[in-house]
Amino acid sequence: MWRRGANLEGATANFIETEQLLEAKGFKCSILQIRGSIPLLWEQIVDLSYKPRLRIIDHEETPRVVERHFNDVAQRYGDTIVVDLTDQHGDEGQLSSAYAAEVKRLPNVRYVRFDFHQACGNSGLENLQLLYNEISEDFEKQGYFLMDPDGNTIKDQIGIVRSNCIDCLDRTNVTQAYLAQKSLNMQLQSIGVFSSEESISMFGEIYEKFLTMWVDQGDEISLEYAGTHALKRDMVRFGKQTFSGIIKDGMSALSRYYLNNFQDGVRQDAIDLIIGRYNINRDNPSPFQLNGFESLSYLPVASALVIGGLTWTSLTLSQAGRHAHHFISTVVWAGVAAGVTAVVKANGRQFCSRPRLCGLL
Repeated sequence: MWRRGANLEGATANFIETEQLLEAKGFKCSILQIRGSIPLLWEQIVDLSYKPRLRIIDHEETPRVVERHFNDVAQRYGDTIVVDLTDQHGDEGQLSSAYAAEVKRLPNVRYVRFDFHQACGNSGLENLQLLYNEISEDFEKQGYFLMDPDGNTIKDQIGIVRSNCIDCLDRTNVTQAYLAQKSLNMQLQSIGVFSSEESISMFGEIYEKFLTMWVDQGDEISLEYAGTHALKRDMVRFGKQTFSGIIKDGMSALSRYYLNNFQDGVRQDAIDLIIGRYNINRDNPSPFQLNGFESLSYLPVASALVIGGLTWTSLTLSQAGRHAHHFISTVVWAGVAAGVTAVVKANGRQFCSRPRLCGLL
């Protein structure tokens, strides 16, 4: 919800292990992948902007936070390939560069930067092959789990790919589905279901089920973390964006904007209360006892102020050509609307639902 990056212990805001299981001809196979927020200390506080600014927190513990995170990953999974899918310009680029600088100091962690938006856009999913070419040797060396029909372990997975974008939802799910498909082909070839020339994409009905499985998984993770279906679902299902997919993504993006700004603070408080991050003390005042302007810091106030000014501007504008005083009224109300909009924008955080129980770090 309101969490970004990592806490001082190295635990990240969003961290998910995905295991893809296959059973065929008595053999059992699996491939593990993980996704996780960039494990630096950073924040992205909602302020009514469509894309709030990222801020990296300058903290002396940052190197140890990153080290703690990847020590935990190494203990669980082995050597790690970090696939960073963030943009390489703007705020994301600065965060990515800071991430790269920290990770490259660590042993047994390989950092790979891949600007998903630049490489793939909305229709170039085949360009993920460029990423695969870069990591294929290490990815194939990590392998996968394979058990024969008698229950004997033939192969073990000895490492992990850790993928991330900013929220680790949309770009990440597309990339994980692509890598899962590569591993699935290797597994089916290994147990003799496929020849060395065959792949799952040649078998329409089964391939469609495979893609649907990854679309559904992306939706479930996105619903839990962001409250909407995943974006870029068509890139998983069809390898490109469709017109209907763009419309659905737009609707989901608007829903995320609303939830981020006007619902997630309350949802964050609910999570912190349920998991015990906040303990109730009857002797302390309620953190929800607000005074003054803070008590009116939600969507209705922001909407009423801005829409009211624009409405009066429109009403007076329709009469402006008939009488001079209507023209003056239009100018006045346009100025009021602009002024109110500027005040709302400058104080955007005050109009957002924000957590009251716990600090962000």
